[in-house]
Amino acid sequence: MSFSARCCLPVFFALLAAQAAAADPAPVYGPELQGFTYPFPVHRYQFTSQGEALQMAYMDVAPQGPPNGKTALLLHGKNFCAATWEATIKAFSTAGYRVVAPDQIGFCASTKPAHYQYTFQQLASNNAALLKQLGVERAVVIGHSTGGMLATRFALMFPQTVEQLVMVNPIGLEDWKALGVPYRTVDQWYARELKITAASIESYEKATYYNHRWKPEYSRWVDMLAGLNRGSGQQLVAWNSALIYDMIFSQPVIYEFQLLTMPTLLMIGDADTTAIGSDIAPADVKARLGNYKVLGKTVIRQIPQGRLIEFPGLGHAPQMEDPEQFHKTLLGALRD
Repeated sequence: MSFSARCCLPVFFALLAAQAAAADPAPVYGPELQGFTYPFPVHRYQFTSQGEALQMAYMDVAPQGPPNGKTALLLHGKNFCAATWEATIKAFSTAGYRVVAPDQIGFCASTKPAHYQYTFQQLASNNAALLKQLGVERAVVIGHSTGGMLATRFALMFPQTVEQLVMVNPIGLEDWKALGVPYRTVDQWYARELKITAASIESYEKATYYNHRWKPEYSRWVDMLAGLNRGSGQQLVAWNSALIYDMIFSQPVIYEFQLLTMPTLLMIGDADTTAIGSDIAPADVKARLGNYKVLGKTVIRQIPQGRLIEFPGLGHAPQMEDPEQFHKTLLGALRD
């Protein structure tokens, strides 16, 4: 390649980036979601882990109704943030709960370290340290999607801290690797994550999360993810996302549900079809994955003090799809 051709490459790539931005009108946010507005004040828990100075963003919302003396810890999913718990925070705060909703390390408004060994044990330990910092000794732990896997690991590691466990459409109700889903390397995940756009996020969530139904209010959460993934920290965001996907795929919790010792609610929108790696699975394998109508009924039999609550026709995020029904049901079940 000639010198003049090499000199033109930066201009060429800049033009490509400009064209991509024009084709994808989503907002652009910083590597820690700078520019995105959270529904409640965001605090920062600063700590050192694996030799890295990290900060964990979280919301700590006091009871808005008569205090009941309880704290709810809300653990978000892979394609979600603490902000997506907005309706749940309001419902629980009104019901008298103190609500703590963190962004996990590697996600959203928290640090994206250049080097981090992601394990559910590490993330659970981070959350335990946060609760200790806040003076919380016992909590109702509510995990959604990947947060359900994290909540399970947290409950297994710190059972004395968990008053009740709630899993909302958790992934990890099946072992995708054991079922025949091909392995993706971290580099392959990274290449995939670099290609994310608002259009691809909306298409995936509409088909997989919402059973081909869409509401205008979901666009805010699409913009949140797309803006984070196309901002100045794109490569660091994509790299952390790749490491996290490898954690999710490689660290199943399904084999340990029978070890849970606390009252546990499994809440399932039964139209959900989420399954990690289903996009590259052989057709016969893909056909068996993500059948939440079956998964919920199968898994609840493994949990000693488990109770299954199903939401017929709802998808991966029932707390967002039908918040009124979901929160009325959940708060009633916790009282019972």
